Amino acid sequence: MMNDLSTRYADIADQLRSAYDGSAAERDAGSKEDWKLAERQVFMQRLRTEGRMRLLEVGAGTGQDSLYFRDHGVSVVATDLSAEMIAKCRAKGLEAYVMDFLQLSFPSQSFDAGYAFNCLLHVPNADLPDVLAAIRRVLKPGGLFYAGLYGGESFEGVLPDDSHDPPRFFSFRTDDQMRCFVEPYFEVLDFHVVRGHVRFQALTLRVPELY
Repeated sequence: MMNDLSTRYADIADQLRSAYDGSAAERDAGSKEDWKLAERQVFMQRLRTEGRMRLLEVGAGTGQDSLYFRDHGVSVVATDLSAEMIAKCRAKGLEAYVMDFLQLSFPSQSFDAGYAFNCLLHVPNADLPDVLAAIRRVLKPGGLFYAGLYGGESFEGVLPDDSHDPPRFFSFRTDDQMRCFVEPYFEVLDFHVVRGHVRFQALTLRVPELY
């Protein structure tokens, strides 16, 4: 695999939007694997323990995770690039907005926590620092952020066997790369790997009290 380091998020946003608009119904009908449910549950427990009950989900898809958090007493706002995905969120009664990573139009420090499950892997490395800064801006000092994404190797580009139309851009990172990206913006509370048919990097992060 070859890395395409020239790609920027603005170059791929329209293709991602179209790909996920076209797969919204199929994704909404699908069920989540047990390990994904376990990751979500552990983060929910941490939110409850710390009393951090206002959550922003970025890349929310059809809102399955946002609905879970809401049903467990969390005040949730969902965002996604895809209007079709956001329509599915709103059909579930969720507060949801069409927004991309770089245009989170909320006041600073609006949320106690953030959640991003398998969406940051669509952000090119060239833009990931700005995306992390944008997420941190809308979180309160001391707030929590869960970021989970497939990775383990260094690759940027379109996968030739991607089933979506149009094919999606991916950015996969090594563990060391992920740490280097997040550490200027967040304290790493936990970083573990879930190993299955695909290697998954699970990070629980905290916004510094002073930044």
